[in-house]
Amino acid sequence: MIKKVSYIFLFFLIVFKSNAQIDSIVPKNNEQVDEQINQNIELLSEQMQSEDGDISNITEIYTYLKKHPLNLNKATKEELADMQLLSDIQINNLIKHREKNGYLMTIYELQTIDGFDVTTIKKILPFSYVSDNFNSTFFSTKEMFKDGKHEVVFRVQRILEKQVGYFTPDSITKANKPNSYYLGDPNRVFARYRFQYNNAVSVAISGEKVAGEQLFKGTQKQGFDFYSGHIAVKNIKFIRTLVIGDYQATFGQGLTIWQGFAFGKSASPMNVKRSAIGIKPYYSFDENRFFRGAAGTFKIKNFELSGLVSYKKIDANTTLADTLANGEIDVVGVSSLETGGLHNTNSLIQDKGAITQTILGANAAYNKRNLHVAVTAQNMNLSADLISTPSLYNKYNFQGKHNFVGGADYSYVVKNANLYGEFSVSESGGKAFCQGLILALDPKLTFISHYRHFDKDFQNLYGNALSENTLPQNEKGIYIGMEAKLFKAFTLSMFLDQYKFDWLKSSASAPSGGRDIFTQLNYTPTKKIDMYVRFRHRTKYQNSTVDNYYDYLSPYVQQNVRYNFSAQISPEIKIKSRIEYTHIIKSDAPNEDGAAFAQDVIYKKLNSPFSFTVRYAVFDSKSYDSRLYIYENDVLYGYSVPALYYKGQRAYALVNWDITRNFEIWVRVAQTILDNKTVMQEGSLNQINGNKRTEVKFQMRLKF
Repeated sequence: MIKKVSYIFLFFLIVFKSNAQIDSIVPKNNEQVDEQINQNIELLSEQMQSEDGDISNITEIYTYLKKHPLNLNKATKEELADMQLLSDIQINNLIKHREKNGYLMTIYELQTIDGFDVTTIKKILPFSYVSDNFNSTFFSTKEMFKDGKHEVVFRVQRILEKQVGYFTPDSITKANKPNSYYLGDPNRVFARYRFQYNNAVSVAISGEKVAGEQLFKGTQKQGFDFYSGHIAVKNIKFIRTLVIGDYQATFGQGLTIWQGFAFGKSASPMNVKRSAIGIKPYYSFDENRFFRGAAGTFKIKNFELSGLVSYKKIDANTTLADTLANGEIDVVGVSSLETGGLHNTNSLIQDKGAITQTILGANAAYNKRNLHVAVTAQNMNLSADLISTPSLYNKYNFQGKHNFVGGADYSYVVKNANLYGEFSVSESGGKAFCQGLILALDPKLTFISHYRHFDKDFQNLYGNALSENTLPQNEKGIYIGMEAKLFKAFTLSMFLDQYKFDWLKSSASAPSGGRDIFTQLNYTPTKKIDMYVRFRHRTKYQNSTVDNYYDYLSPYVQQNVRYNFSAQISPEIKIKSRIEYTHIIKSDAPNEDGAAFAQDVIYKKLNSPFSFTVRYAVFDSKSYDSRLYIYENDVLYGYSVPALYYKGQRAYALVNWDITRNFEIWVRVAQTILDNKTVMQEGSLNQINGNKRTEVKFQMRLKF
């Protein structure tokens, strides 16, 4: 009895001591939750460094969890992994704690679990809670139609300045230069209807046209250029996931099947380990990173069996074609697969859906609390031969119609160590494998090492492993990372990635390599102030730009420094400041520098229907090589990380108005002004004969 009382006393002592830290990070209102979501999204977006990226599926996860947080006393290993915020060690320790001590009594108890420091808890709190009142998992069709939620999202955006591609061509231009103009108007339009019942049923249909595409006329008489939709059920008896329509599939570490967003090298070094979520409905508007057909995962005790079939038309550059007796064109050869998703000129229309792609896949997995073992297979068929332009660097790239890839992966957690890896082999005989270790030496100190080896003839068009290349091919590398909580207010993140390519690349006519060094120091002196300083050094070798009788490799070095500061100066107002500098070193050309400063003001008042964000930024860089990326807040499900280069200024304002409980709108205006240019995006159909580029975006959401 005395022993039990001692344990109870000790528990409350720990809780009392933890309250001071936890109280400062527990979200008190939706505004604080939204801010935490934005911080998570910014961390993810920085890994993409692209204006054309799409992380809509990730925002979908956070938006859903905001309204339907996970009960940490009930959440399964798979549900905790789906959050994309916890490591396997943390998930294992949480489940182990529940098994040993019973359900969590309060959210404060999280700090008594190994691996759950204040930073981790702050990330997951907006999307989780603790309760011993479990809702019934019984599925009821009657309740589905009664309690299901409907959502309609409509978005339109455009560039206000006239771009060259939108000038009306004369008849001679149309005849002689059919690709010198856009077929449609400059509006980009996105619309989606979605029905959702808890986390069990999802039905969605969406359509999108990008700028320059036609809508309900010309080549797009059917309406939108791109349609997507699905019907999905989850967690109903033995069905973990079942999707008909468009979906994504991610397994293992991305060597065999990974069609979707994946973490890369970032300020969170531990994220290089992939957190596969299996089959998931597709919500985004990227026209390539998804499968179309049917897929499902079925669970019996500790075993899961997944299967998928996909059949869809894909864009390709036609090189060989036969005319059939009925006049139809039979494509027998293509030079490349197009992934841009643009169909706004005559040539791009010709490439649209030129060939068909069929994919069959399967995954069998065994899962326990601390162990995961699985095998995966993928079989792809194209309706025409992929025949790349002959070149020495692409000698080992995939060509033909058919490809098979099979592999196995595992993850094992023992105490505070996580061993994981995957091995895969393609039909060509090329092999690929990766092996990683995450080691939590202390609650305040975690290491990771990740080795990868991809043969030059390993071929997989639908893999997405940790790699310097776009695809896991022709690469060897070792990644070492560390996260350390140095003192109460300081956190240090570091990684080193050393890699080499045994075969040629399009930018390197000899075997080459490089390294990537990253260091970030975070300082959070109070709950209202946060800042960090970051340094990154990247070196790679590529063909010299100097004309010579022979090709030779020269080093290309990019150094980045960033200082970021944020402060909650009042309950309603938060400010953010960022200074960023980049330095490009070329052995065969003059060095380049780029710098940018951005100042944000964010206004969110408790229980107010209005919120807004404004930013003013200045930048100065020599060329596109020394460009800088700075994340921008956007409309719900939106994404904006523009590339800033040359000398100029950029500003944007984002306003959100909850007109009623079920109806809200967003208005976003962004403008870039170049001080040293009179033409923007010169030489393209997007050229503007002036130094200003203004983008206006409007979005509405109706819930019922």
